[in-house]
Amino acid sequence: MIPAPELDYALLSPLLIVAAAALLGVLVEAFCPRGPRFVVQTALATAATVAALVASIVVYAGGDLGLTDEPGRTVVADEAAVITWMMLAIFAILGVALFADRRLDGGLSAFTGRAADRPGSDAEAEALRLRVEHTEIFPLAMFALLGMMLFAASADLLTMFVALEVLSLPLYLLCGIARRRRLLSQEAALKYFVLGAFSSAFFLYGIALAYGYSGSFAIGALGELHDDTELRVAAVALMAVGLLFKVGAVPFHTWTPDVYVGAPTPVTAFMAAGTKAAAFVALMRVLFASTETDWQPMIAVVAVVTMVVGSLLAIAQTDVKRMLAYSSVAHAGFLLTGVLGGSDAASVLFYLATYGLASIGAFAVVMLVRDAGGEATASARWAGLGRENPVLGVSFAIFMLSFAGIPLTGGFVGKLSVFIEAGGAGYGPVVVVGVLVSAVAAFFYVRMITVMFFAEPDGVAVASGAVVTTAVVVLAAVGTVILGIAPGPVLELVQQTGSLIP
Repeated sequence: MIPAPELDYALLSPLLIVAAAALLGVLVEAFCPRGPRFVVQTALATAATVAALVASIVVYAGGDLGLTDEPGRTVVADEAAVITWMMLAIFAILGVALFADRRLDGGLSAFTGRAADRPGSDAEAEALRLRVEHTEIFPLAMFALLGMMLFAASADLLTMFVALEVLSLPLYLLCGIARRRRLLSQEAALKYFVLGAFSSAFFLYGIALAYGYSGSFAIGALGELHDDTELRVAAVALMAVGLLFKVGAVPFHTWTPDVYVGAPTPVTAFMAAGTKAAAFVALMRVLFASTETDWQPMIAVVAVVTMVVGSLLAIAQTDVKRMLAYSSVAHAGFLLTGVLGGSDAASVLFYLATYGLASIGAFAVVMLVRDAGGEATASARWAGLGRENPVLGVSFAIFMLSFAGIPLTGGFVGKLSVFIEAGGAGYGPVVVVGVLVSAVAAFFYVRMITVMFFAEPDGVAVASGAVVTTAVVVLAAVGTVILGIAPGPVLELVQQTGSLIP
């Protein structure tokens, strides 16, 4: 007889809130009239993400965390998981705000009205005339958020795989329903789906080998000593392939630029911040459970190659979204440098917070810089933006400086923390490469600032009246500066993370 699982509903309340909101969103799609549906879904998603944030804070303040030694536990609400839930809830609040802004494109959102209509067809024109909108984006975002939260809290490999699919499938759909440049959006969704399925196969095969090695799906069982160490190394390597795909590390990064460019920009912002945060916590759980000699040399090589390739390819880009995509690849390398520490997740969690805020803010600025064809993503079209709209110009400059790791921004403290972590673990050469790459990367970040403030204006319009998106930009910029000037409270919070080995 299979024993009934013991559930601590209080500890799991953030997950349950998001799951309930996702299911209620499906019911709203079925029973709510089309007229008020967009407003209802927006309110439901916003309330759920705020409630999940509050619940996560309450769970953390309760102090009954880190209970990871019970056999058969599949989900663990330890310090790292709950802090990640807080982070993901904040990213989701900002992401839902971007999803809901309808003042950017003639009173409509960034998503197509009917995804089944052929691009350029009469049916698509009719949907545009009738102002039809895809309100399913909100429950899909909630399901993706649920998967991210479960992914970061998994103590069991099968649970982690289920969470991986729950977060991935909604994102595949969301990437393919952009209102403008629909063929590019559909191509991005197909690439993401095919390569994502391929990486999931690697991850699942690694789980099979891990079970063959330890006879258990518990992540902590990877640290048990058995005779077949080669089987454990193979299992960890295959699972790492699947997880490195999700974080966009080289050589598993090829989907990143195409998907980031083709997906609706609100989805790109949410995905860039949330998926990377959840995937890195999951990656650390798997790696830290195994013997360090199994994975540290491999991760060191991947970190160096990812930093170098991401930064060098970003230099050559003339499209802002594509540049931010390759920047995301480079930042995956910097984050992997922090993972080399081998046991402490604090530096990586802080870096994820700073990167996530700056990334959402940067893509929100991309949403606001427009011409007759929609978003003006060619970097030359941003000429004079800082003089035409100082708020957006200064905010985007803050994000670029944070990405570059310039002092007084959160990015500087984040990079410093991961470099200290890697140096303390004996990986000084990787730190040296990271510092040199940071100097190279500063070139294309400063180049964008130069274009915005010192080039002659090119007549690009900024979406007027887009109060919600502008508020997201300002909040992200303020948060980035606060994390750079007064990082103490957040650093103290992430320092409380204990062992990530369930």
